[in-house]
Amino acid sequence: MDVLDDRALNRATLARQLLLDRAARPAREVVEHLVGLQAQEPLEPYVGLWSRIAGFAPTELVTLLHERTVVRTHLQRRTIHLLTAADALALRSLFQPMLVQRMYTTLSRVLPGVDLAELAAAGRPHLHAEPLRLPDAARRIADRWPQVKVRDLADALGSVVELVQVPPRGVWGSGSTPTALPAAYTTMEAWLGRAPDREPADAGELILRYLRAYGPASSADVRAWSGLTGLPEVLKRIRPQLRIFRDARGRELLDVPDAPLPHPDTPAPPRFLPAFDNAVLGYSDRRRIIDDEHRNLSAAGERVLLVDGRVAATWTSDAEGVTVHPLRRLSAAERADVEREGHALAAFLAEGAPAAVRFAG
Repeated sequence: MDVLDDRALNRATLARQLLLDRAARPAREVVEHLVGLQAQEPLEPYVGLWSRIAGFAPTELVTLLHERTVVRTHLQRRTIHLLTAADALALRSLFQPMLVQRMYTTLSRVLPGVDLAELAAAGRPHLHAEPLRLPDAARRIADRWPQVKVRDLADALGSVVELVQVPPRGVWGSGSTPTALPAAYTTMEAWLGRAPDREPADAGELILRYLRAYGPASSADVRAWSGLTGLPEVLKRIRPQLRIFRDARGRELLDVPDAPLPHPDTPAPPRFLPAFDNAVLGYSDRRRIIDDEHRNLSAAGERVLLVDGRVAATWTSDAEGVTVHPLRRLSAAERADVEREGHALAAFLAEGAPAAVRFAG
């Protein structure tokens, strides 16, 4: 059985994440290929797409949001993701039990006497009729459960009813800071014209899609990315379609046979990743892309910078430009490459206005 070390896995990940070479593909296709981009920070997916698509312009994603071709909704790991509308409708039933279970694990102690089916039935008509903030929807039905805080009913509603976040949240150039825009929700059926598919999607096909965009990967990586459980039987069923490797630590890695496996010495340009990017978070073992000592940076919402394919810095931005915070010493050549990429990013964020690249420390 072939063994892939961390560098080989790194280059495979970069290629499949479209971070080795930017793709000449529409944003909708890239969102579909990645099975969504994590989007709990409303504007971060724009940076994720800019780092992956040649010539990406924010207006492309804005149009997709307004046309309802892509949506923001809870899915993987019960976090907000930017997904194609088609995937949101097709995948929601597969993920629904996990979404409810994760919510209830967190909130069971503060939902005494709340029947979740009754909660969904009570809240859905209000959210279907018009986009609402979840606390506002919860207040309309709170008299049924006077012993429960509105904020807890609101949190639960976000999982038991199939919802999407609607614009202007998540829209570039909407005239307000992302955190100032309210998160208003409505039902998928109201926003997209039909309810999610009642029959759960094939989990085997979902795993194959994951491997095309994230593999080679272990079964633990699949669980970490998706949040789904009960996958051993699914993996057993699709195993004849898979190619099997091992990593340097002896873990079994699953892969699709036709996905790219670049040579480990393939040059990797600097790439600025947004907060919570799944190129880092989409694995149980993240050592292919980030050192163990830094593995929690992306989970904590830090934006990270890849140098030679690995997390080597964090970065921040403001009205003056981009600031790079190195986690290790960068060579003169690396700094020059980072500065070029940073200037391009700064210009993107400033919509063409002059902006600087600074190195902290």
